[in-house]
Amino acid sequence: MTVVLLILGVICGGVLIRHIRCILEIRSLHRQLQELERGSHMELGVQSRQRDMLALCRKLNRLQKLHHQGQIQYERAERQLKQNITGLAHDIRTPLTGAAGYVQLARECEEPGRREYYLQVAADRLGELGDMLEELFLYTKLTSEEFTPDMREVQVLPLLSDCLVGLYHRFEEKGISPRVDFAQEGFRARADEECLRRIFHNLIQNALLHGNGDIVIRQEEGSLIFENGVSETSRPDPEHIFDRFYKADSARRKGSSGLGLFIVKELAERMNGSVYAHLEGDRLRITLTLNLALSD
Repeated sequence: MTVVLLILGVICGGVLIRHIRCILEIRSLHRQLQELERGSHMELGVQSRQRDMLALCRKLNRLQKLHHQGQIQYERAERQLKQNITGLAHDIRTPLTGAAGYVQLARECEEPGRREYYLQVAADRLGELGDMLEELFLYTKLTSEEFTPDMREVQVLPLLSDCLVGLYHRFEEKGISPRVDFAQEGFRARADEECLRRIFHNLIQNALLHGNGDIVIRQEEGSLIFENGVSETSRPDPEHIFDRFYKADSARRKGSSGLGLFIVKELAERMNGSVYAHLEGDRLRITLTLNLALSD
């Protein structure tokens, strides 16, 4: 009986010691966690060799590392967002200020021909502003999961031609004529017509704003290839050209929100298509692959 009681006493003593050590380790972890709350980046540690306690410590360290990485990414994204908003505000203010200036010149001008010129330039600046605001509005729609394209059979060439005609004055300003080459003039795709119109508009607008020289648009099977020259000072990075607010050069260009090609990619993928860019020498090629109509 005495031996049994002695054994039970030893067992209880061992259990008590382990319990006390566990409490001390928990208190130690609590103090270390308080240090982390104050901004410390220390790694948690325990003296115990118990498997469960060590596993808990490793888990807490992994969570702390993930939290720290998430915080760094959040701060980086917040800084980038502030820079983008600042740049976008500048982009919006530029045509607005320009339009106001030309309207003022028109008011003060007594020569009818000159006054008409000032008003036309003001209208062009407001058109640039309207296009940027339209892209911002579309961007907010694309960030919503509720946005769903209305997929129908669309004849592509007439829609593309309509977009080219709408930008005719821009081609005149640059002194170039687009070259369009369709292997199949009756080429049709399943797409949302308005989304496809916006894709074409943005791709052509991108070539006009940032391109150098001629613009070629050709159809090859289920793809459309938009090709234009680029200058040494504005060579785009094909890996990032579809990123939000991407600019090929540090100088901000008038009439550009930096969202045009991002919207192209988003709309193409929402319609089960794809788009990618390839730079070869001084030529940029953007290939848009569409979802073919079933009858094709």
